[in-house]
Amino acid sequence: MDSFRAFRIDEQDGKIVAGFANLAVDDLTAGNVVVRVSHSTINYKDALAATGKGRILRRYPLNGGIDLAGVVVSSEDPAFEPGTEVLVNGCGLSETVDGGYSEIARVDSGALVPVPDGMTCAEAMQIGTAGYTAALAIHRMEQNGQAPEGGPVVVTGATGGVGSIAIDMLSRRGYEAVAVTGKAGEEAYLRKIGAHSILLRDDIDFGKRPMEKAQWAGAIDNLGGDYLAWLTRTMLYGGNIASIGLAASHELHTTVMPFILRAVCLLGINSVETPGDLRRAVWRRIGTDLKPRHLDVIGSQTISFDELPAAFQAYIDGTVTGRIVVEISR
Repeated sequence: MDSFRAFRIDEQDGKIVAGFANLAVDDLTAGNVVVRVSHSTINYKDALAATGKGRILRRYPLNGGIDLAGVVVSSEDPAFEPGTEVLVNGCGLSETVDGGYSEIARVDSGALVPVPDGMTCAEAMQIGTAGYTAALAIHRMEQNGQAPEGGPVVVTGATGGVGSIAIDMLSRRGYEAVAVTGKAGEEAYLRKIGAHSILLRDDIDFGKRPMEKAQWAGAIDNLGGDYLAWLTRTMLYGGNIASIGLAASHELHTTVMPFILRAVCLLGINSVETPGDLRRAVWRRIGTDLKPRHLDVIGSQTISFDELPAAFQAYIDGTVTGRIVVEISR
């Protein structure tokens, strides 16, 4: 197979250096399936890795990109024949193995998921890790008794990738989705993708008591810190909080009182190390009852592979709304 282009991240003299490189298949980390990558996407985690703002990679060098979708070129696993459209999210991509910012990827078949019926590779990457994480959160919450009739579900970080798709999915399922955002100018966007109401972060009264007025039947939290602590204090009896991110802080200062007096459940969501059976089950739901209805709005931005390096800073600055798809190869 001829050489191909990849966006590679390395460490030199203690600093992160990232840029395009020409590679051969033998340069890639081990795997039993070779995929021609058509699309990837950008997540906050990708921006941290590429800019060196966060230590995401556990070895160097590696190709960036925690998501990929494309077509199988060759396979040692009969479950994935050449020509099969597949996707990978998480599973060590751009952490311990080469990621999706590469025209060719070599991956372990255990990480592969067939692209859901009726979905294109581009649509799969409009969803990507962000949408998968949102779906996994809803799946776990519903396994724990969450239902639309229970009351409103609040989503923090609502204009980001996870938040946007979570609102869309919740709305499709019949939930009253409440969007928490710091972007006052994005109300029209949030309502268009299914938000029932909008709560501005600056208007939140965190309170100081161990428990405040109960308001939410469920929550999907991208922020952590004071916001997650506030959620624990304001949940209705038996409410589920899916903890996904720490954009505000990794710390959590709360008490046990909401958990033992209101039976609040705190569910940790890890999209990277999800067991294969659960990962495939969630992606099947993404292709059916959790399929977002507003991908044309949430994932309306597509950039070329050449434009990738210039796109990361907006994620660091927190100015991105929705999802950006990267067209790797045609």
